[in-house]
Amino acid sequence: MDYLDTLNEAQRTAVTAPPGPVLVLAGPGSGKTRVLTHRIVYLIRELNVSPWHILAVTFTNKAAKEMRQRVEEMMDGRLRGLTMGTFHSVCARILRRETDNLTWYDRDFVIFDTADQQQVVKQALKDLNLDDKKFPPRKMLNGISNAKNELITPDLYQATNYIATVTQRVYEQYQKVLHNNNAMDFDDLLMNVVLLFDERPDILAKYQQQFQHILVDEFQDTNTAQYAMIKRLAAAHNNILVVGDSDQSIYKWRGADYRNINRFRKHYPGAQQILLEQNYRSTQLILDASKAVIQHNPNRVHKDLFTERQGGDPIVLREAYNDWEEADTVVSMIQSLLLDGYAPNDFAVMYRTNAQSRALEEAFVRANMPYRLVGATQFYKRREVKDLIAYLRLVHNPLDSVSYGRIVNVPTRGIGAKSKEKLQQWAVSQGLSPAEAHIMLAIDPDVQHPFNGRAFNALSRFGALLDAWTTLRETASVGELMDAILEQTGYRDYINDGTEEGEDRWANVMELRSVAAEDTAVTLSEFLEQVALVAEADNVDAAVNASTLLTLHAAKGLEFPVVFITGLEDGILPHSRSFDDIESMAEERRLFYVGMTRAKDRLYLSHAFRRAVWGEPEVMVPSRFLNDIPAHLLDGVGTQKRREQTKSRASSWSWSGSQTTSRTTPSRRSAPQRTARKANAVPTTRRAMPEPNYQKSDFEPPRPETAVPHYKTGQKVRHVKFGDGIVIESKPTGNDAEVTVAFSDVGLKRLAASFAKLEIIDN
Repeated sequence: MDYLDTLNEAQRTAVTAPPGPVLVLAGPGSGKTRVLTHRIVYLIRELNVSPWHILAVTFTNKAAKEMRQRVEEMMDGRLRGLTMGTFHSVCARILRRETDNLTWYDRDFVIFDTADQQQVVKQALKDLNLDDKKFPPRKMLNGISNAKNELITPDLYQATNYIATVTQRVYEQYQKVLHNNNAMDFDDLLMNVVLLFDERPDILAKYQQQFQHILVDEFQDTNTAQYAMIKRLAAAHNNILVVGDSDQSIYKWRGADYRNINRFRKHYPGAQQILLEQNYRSTQLILDASKAVIQHNPNRVHKDLFTERQGGDPIVLREAYNDWEEADTVVSMIQSLLLDGYAPNDFAVMYRTNAQSRALEEAFVRANMPYRLVGATQFYKRREVKDLIAYLRLVHNPLDSVSYGRIVNVPTRGIGAKSKEKLQQWAVSQGLSPAEAHIMLAIDPDVQHPFNGRAFNALSRFGALLDAWTTLRETASVGELMDAILEQTGYRDYINDGTEEGEDRWANVMELRSVAAEDTAVTLSEFLEQVALVAEADNVDAAVNASTLLTLHAAKGLEFPVVFITGLEDGILPHSRSFDDIESMAEERRLFYVGMTRAKDRLYLSHAFRRAVWGEPEVMVPSRFLNDIPAHLLDGVGTQKRREQTKSRASSWSWSGSQTTSRTTPSRRSAPQRTARKANAVPTTRRAMPEPNYQKSDFEPPRPETAVPHYKTGQKVRHVKFGDGIVIESKPTGNDAEVTVAFSDVGLKRLAASFAKLEIIDN
């Protein structure tokens, strides 16, 4: 058992634990992936468990791929029959096998991503004659997702107020639209497996027999549906090992519940519990600071993290005058560290919200420094990639009206709005989907239809293409099918207009083509499933030699030699929404802890004296979490003075260290307060606030002055993140203007004109 020699004592105890329930509480950087992979090898080699009887689930394709590669390396080859993947991919696999036992779906069901789901919600609102401005699709979708995560179907949904009643109605109609499209969303994959197991004990018994040993990664991130699934699978044998850390639970907003760890203890009272406390990533100084922050959280299991990397560079804590000076300081420090031998991809700059990246991006651009932005438009969400995937989905599943609506006239083929509406009505009368109606027009010369010559020719030509591609899919590879679609639609000429942007778009199409070429044996169904289940964390490419800009949420599971955490102010981190809720405040503290423990060698923390909030500069209060870090762990330069300033400035806000009392802060004012503030330019309460003994001129460079853009009601505009929209209103606000835009994808947004960077689209 030489492979066990690389493990420390606690890891070895976890790997060699006897069959039965095992709870491994693994601190950051403690080698949990090593434990999981070695456990799989131990089960196969020492306990003679067939790979077919092992199920290992995690949360990202990247983590699953890494685990599989490690196991195969230790076993000298591919393990046939081993089931390893994300919760969603495992559930999709089960559901495709069991489609004969599903009421609403056949084997060709498609998986709708977030953008598709919002389109379905919009359709549901339209069907119910509900105003999508009054009931924003994103909020409706959030309510539906929360219900599904709790295994609440539309008929079980209990409304206690008007909004909940509307949500229940939209949920019911949303599911009908999904069923009509032979589609599931991400939450359906989980919920439908649990419902299937409950309705069909014989099917559950079949999978219990197959999965006799279950391993779960990142257990603190499981929601009710995920825990219910694995608990049912393990009920016949109780051979389940879960690895998690309640201190790193930061996804409450998407249903994750760290309390599942306590539920596991109660459900398996005899479970063996093992602590992994030795860290292989960070210096001891970084660990000590991180422990000092997280220890203030209630309801946690204390882990005394330690490492053989004793000492380390002190944590650098700096206050900047504003977010622009903060960004330039970060870039300057990176430039300095590059001279010390670090590589560009050794650096990560983290922040609480995506909006904070703007000043940082501009600082990198001014310095001509390369950077990669995690959480920007992801590859599979780019327009041209989604177009081609929509073609493939429609060929795979002609009932997919969402994909049909996306590409029926892309590229333009003479099918206008009136023709589409008329075709939709005729398709309903014939009991067909729109795509099936197109095919019918193309292949049946005797069919009775209401279309004139020009409209008929356009509609039937598209139907002929769909029919040809549907036939081709039976014998061609995914790549060959793509080639046929691209050639026969003229998509290259459509997307590549000779500009640099056009070249980039075509390059993205070719990148998708290369993804399909990686495995010529993969079926169209499998390919579409793979691209639908790609997670954001899977897009972080460590091979790119550039500094990484990302949110603290996106940093989970990553590590970097040097980490900068910016915007450490009350109202930002912790976020203003957490002030009135103890549980939310605890999660904000965990978020800071996760960010700190991503650092291997050096950790830089920063906050700004002033920051733009609602388009205007605000005096900020340093994050309460900073006071929890012992002074001797900091760099010492101005630390005592900074703490005195922090206490002085915080005193007017009744700030007391890490307590979670509710109080007024810059970013927590009510709407009337914000309106009054904008009318009066600067609130009088801010005037009395003590300021540091320096002037704005002490810092270079200051934020550049820019003219406020002017927008007119009815103008068509484009936003880099929100897409296309129409200006509803533009009104002066202090030295800026507030622009209200109705975006086609995300609904109504109110933006500061000087920050929004809206591109005016010519009519």
